[in-house]
Amino acid sequence: MPDRYLNELRALSRPRPPVLMRIWWSVVVLALIMLVGTFGFPYFSIGESNVMDGFFMTAITVTTVGYGEHVPLQHTWGARIFAFFIGFAGFGTVTFMFSSLTVFFLETDLNKAIGRRRMEKAIKKLHQHYILCGYGRVGRNIAVELESTGRHFVAIDENQELLETQKEKNAALLYLHGDASDDDTLLAADIGDARGLFAVTGDDSRNLMIVITAKQLNPAVRVVARCHEVRNIEKMRKAGADAIVSPDFTGGMRIASAMIRPHVVSFLDEMLRSEKNLRVEEVGVPDSFQPRELGSLALKSQNYLLLAVRRGADWVFNPPASFRLEPGQVVIAMASPQGRHELEMLLAGVA
Repeated sequence: MPDRYLNELRALSRPRPPVLMRIWWSVVVLALIMLVGTFGFPYFSIGESNVMDGFFMTAITVTTVGYGEHVPLQHTWGARIFAFFIGFAGFGTVTFMFSSLTVFFLETDLNKAIGRRRMEKAIKKLHQHYILCGYGRVGRNIAVELESTGRHFVAIDENQELLETQKEKNAALLYLHGDASDDDTLLAADIGDARGLFAVTGDDSRNLMIVITAKQLNPAVRVVARCHEVRNIEKMRKAGADAIVSPDFTGGMRIASAMIRPHVVSFLDEMLRSEKNLRVEEVGVPDSFQPRELGSLALKSQNYLLLAVRRGADWVFNPPASFRLEPGQVVIAMASPQGRHELEMLLAGVA
């Protein structure tokens, strides 16, 4: 996504201090005027007038209600000038305060409308992105992984407050508010050009509907679904989900691995925490690739390490230099985001 749109989205997310400061200072000035009038009108009055009379007189003067002189004033220049000052300054301050409040609320609504329009334009400019249906705890963890590895995504959730809260934390977040199982919502997320879709809401039935809708709109999109009940796994598979993950099952396997193979788990955790964002990545060999031996490609870089090649249903681990690489195969490598990009460019650029 172009940096221009990221900067515009961040700018729209920032508060507007000048407007807030104008509102704050107008409230302070109005309070001072009310304070001066509350004690000033009794001072310039004819007869006895208390503080409450002065406060009421100040209020009706500032708001131009026109109930008359609740506090009879002395027939002196000082009293008349004081009343003129309270009325003119108070009315001006009240007008300024309410106009600032109007600007604040209109600007907030306008910024939201402009922000939504800019976000829609930014989504349309994405290519081979991911759609994240469900932005709860699981969805946000997936988002962290996508961001760490340099992959663009669009989040979809029905909780508007949740999305806005996350937007405040991450100004570059692209999201849509709506039902991810609805055709229009997925079309707005540009599912036709998406690389993959995550159906990770907390409801199995909702995830099932998302899978069905996604596959109807784009049969080629890869769909990974979240499933709590084991009995629903087969249903999601028949609906078209390419991969199904049960958090309870995966969590149990992880706990068992932490006990019986702690060093492996420690290695994987350290890899995820590394500043280089190392991951075990896969890069498909494009159709335009001319078959040749691995040794002729010079697949050596500090940013990636070749681990294996998937050839049909077979795996070739630590392939030798004489291994013949062909279109349709999948290269597995431990790589940083930059290393993955280098490997993709290398395979795509070989004539």
